[in-house]
Amino acid sequence: MRTPTIKDVAKRSGVSLKTVSRVINHEASVRADTREKVERAIEALGYQPNLSARGLRSTHAYAIGLVYDNPNAHYVISMQDGVLSACRERGYGLLIHPCDSTSPDLANELCALVERNRLAGLVLAPPMSEEPELIAKLSANDISFVRIISSREDPHDGAPCVYVDDRSAAYAITEHLIQMGHQRIGFLWGEPHHRSSPERYQGYADALKDYGLPLDKRLVLAGRYAFDDGFRGARKLLALKDPPTAIFGSNDEIAAGVLAAARSSGLDVPWNLSIAGFEDSPFSKQAWPALTTARQSTSEIGRHAALQLMAELQRKAGAAVELPHAECFIPELVVRGSTAPPQTPTPRKG
Repeated sequence: MRTPTIKDVAKRSGVSLKTVSRVINHEASVRADTREKVERAIEALGYQPNLSARGLRSTHAYAIGLVYDNPNAHYVISMQDGVLSACRERGYGLLIHPCDSTSPDLANELCALVERNRLAGLVLAPPMSEEPELIAKLSANDISFVRIISSREDPHDGAPCVYVDDRSAAYAITEHLIQMGHQRIGFLWGEPHHRSSPERYQGYADALKDYGLPLDKRLVLAGRYAFDDGFRGARKLLALKDPPTAIFGSNDEIAAGVLAAARSSGLDVPWNLSIAGFEDSPFSKQAWPALTTARQSTSEIGRHAALQLMAELQRKAGAAVELPHAECFIPELVVRGSTAPPQTPTPRKG
């Protein structure tokens, strides 16, 4: 059987080729009953638009790019899944572009990427999404983009974004440990050039302050979002004369390193040491004991960012569409077996 064409869809639904094209491109000017008729014909015929040919025939681009630089494979894969689901839903192609966020030539690299591949726009993952000079260069070159950033609120800076309230989630994790009775809580930082790192640290510090606990700088160590940094950091904290009774790693990889360090030191988790991570990656559930963490909807964050970008592209093309607002995602506390009360009293908040 031959592959169905757009002409077959038009014939089956009894509309013009132009109307079918408008439905495929999700233009708002199509009546609801006509759209439904065309969508039924597309489903019945199994028609799939040829994105590359479609882009060559028109002045519009039908592919977007996902730009990232993140050492966490789970984060990257989940982000790709979310963006890709939106692309499939709206008939866009997706180009994945890993890059070096510290490169001094990154802005020129991304501008060339968009031009060379005729991309309609970009979804920027952290930390590129948090670089003011890069954002300014993309805007100056009229490149459409949506940022995914770590923030407590919409920055209202004119650059579209989806923001993640890491601070509130880190506060909830630290509060959970405090309410269990922990007073000496270690904190291991992630990548210093990711805004999520200071945001998560601030949530930790704010919780200690609100519960009247001192912030002991000896319990806070710099590092990266990596297993090895969690292992080394935990060994340093556990070697202190007065070690912490709990350690909060800025992501699950760090927390997994802390768990390995505790085991290598002969400690029983959670009875001798409570451990918490962040992100709810697969190995947070697979570890023994499973890690208390913050569940981050990375796939949904990516999907929402892509849909926001596509709505902006439609608006630029003249379609009457309602732009989605800058949505806030707050990672949710998930309590598992890696945290338990120590033999210490619980301080009162205030």
